[in-house]
Amino acid sequence: MAKRLILVLLLIAFSINVKGQEKENSKTQFTNFLANSYYSINFGAIFYPFTNNNLAPGYQSETVSKNRFSGRMLLGHKFAEDWAIQFGTMRPASWFKYDNVNNIGYENSVWINAWSLSLKKDFNLSKRTSIYAEAGIANVTRVGFSIGNNVVYDDAHFASLIYGFGVQYWLSKRWRLSANGTFIPKSDKYNQPSISQASLGFEYHLQQVDDITAKEYANNQYFFPKNIFQISYGTGAIGYGMNEFFSMNMNLGNFQSFGIPVFWLGDVRADQSFSLTYQRLIYRSEKIFSLDWGVSATYFKSRGRTDVYAFSIFPVLRFYLLRKKDFDFYTNYSIIGPTYITKSVVDGFDMGTNITYQDTMGFGVFFGKNRKYNVELRIMHYSNGNIFSDNAGVAVPIQFTFGKTF
Repeated sequence: MAKRLILVLLLIAFSINVKGQEKENSKTQFTNFLANSYYSINFGAIFYPFTNNNLAPGYQSETVSKNRFSGRMLLGHKFAEDWAIQFGTMRPASWFKYDNVNNIGYENSVWINAWSLSLKKDFNLSKRTSIYAEAGIANVTRVGFSIGNNVVYDDAHFASLIYGFGVQYWLSKRWRLSANGTFIPKSDKYNQPSISQASLGFEYHLQQVDDITAKEYANNQYFFPKNIFQISYGTGAIGYGMNEFFSMNMNLGNFQSFGIPVFWLGDVRADQSFSLTYQRLIYRSEKIFSLDWGVSATYFKSRGRTDVYAFSIFPVLRFYLLRKKDFDFYTNYSIIGPTYITKSVVDGFDMGTNITYQDTMGFGVFFGKNRKYNVELRIMHYSNGNIFSDNAGVAVPIQFTFGKTF
């Protein structure tokens, strides 16, 4: 439980600044926390030498399928110019697979996911080039598989050392290109081979605007709501097409995995849902982008007729795509919102724990005099991000939302 609380507190700290700022132009400047933060996105090859020796006695596979392509995403905060703390995840794009186990036509995947919390130290070599070293703790989750009632490769969930090295080229104060090596040692206790990743990517460091620019932004004509209260209703009667499309799980003709892989689906389907949501502005740019934090209470009834309540706190990224005289059209995305869910087993699917995360994605408009009203369509997802070996996930289909700004 202590580890879960630490993760929740870290995410809340990254999303909001409790003290806030009271100046008129405070929303057009980052909070002190965000002004010293960055995010990092990296893609490359992952290596984990699974063999038949990892399988239970009496089981083997002549061939395996593995996709080396993988990613690592990080949120970082600098507490000194050359020191930072990072939180993020590393995982393959698709899972390692043992093919045709024992020549009976059976195949299944081994899922590996690693969330990490690490310290990063930078060493400047020149004005534009630096190297870094990082070390910390990783939460490693493995989902194995069974044949019938026999466990062939067991699940595992354990803490491990994670460390890495890299070189960075500074394009500007905001942008750094990175070449990275990240390593997790093997664990004999949990029958887990080592994990290593070589990747290329970038860091984007948030930069504070000066007071004059911030005041100009604050006094321009573009609308950004300071507070939003929303009521949402959804029903599974309209299907789960949007959830399937944006998780690349839609079946269309000969395509078995049609769509865009930018969201998640889930084994549990919500048949009815109702949400109350409050959002408050943290930061706004000149015209296009805003960052809010929010809280929500959601009720959903699953297709198996299980009643579930979920209570969440979350960040919201909002991008304004079209601004007109009578309305503003936007899309938004919210990810990793710490959530307490009242049922850890729903319709026979194990959610892993009562602590999980909420993700939402949608689009909507602000309209009316002074943009007092809001309508939005959104989809939702609950899962623990494979922090635990059981992670069934919940798909909440399109919710129809009405909101009031103030």
